[in-house]
Amino acid sequence: MSDSDAGVLPDDEQKRIALKLILEAWDEAVDNGCAPEMVASSAIFAALTDMIENYGEQAVADMVAEWPDRIREGEFTLNTK
Repeated sequence: MSDSDAGVLPDDEQKRIALKLILEAWDEAVDNGCAPEMVASSAIFAALTDMIENYGEQAVADMVAEWPDRIREGEFTLNTK
């Protein structure tokens, strides 16, 4: 299915909407007494289980094997102090 198919948003718009909704849910969980660390752990678990279901264990394992270098290079750092 391509972005031009009826009813399918472009990838960048899908990502924007998804992130907005996830961050709203994150804030709601924290507002309801969940520690941000627990929300983060749950979000990572949910993401990985979904990705494994779609792409398989080996593909996801290969992808996350690259995370340490990407993290150290600041790819996931939003706030610079």
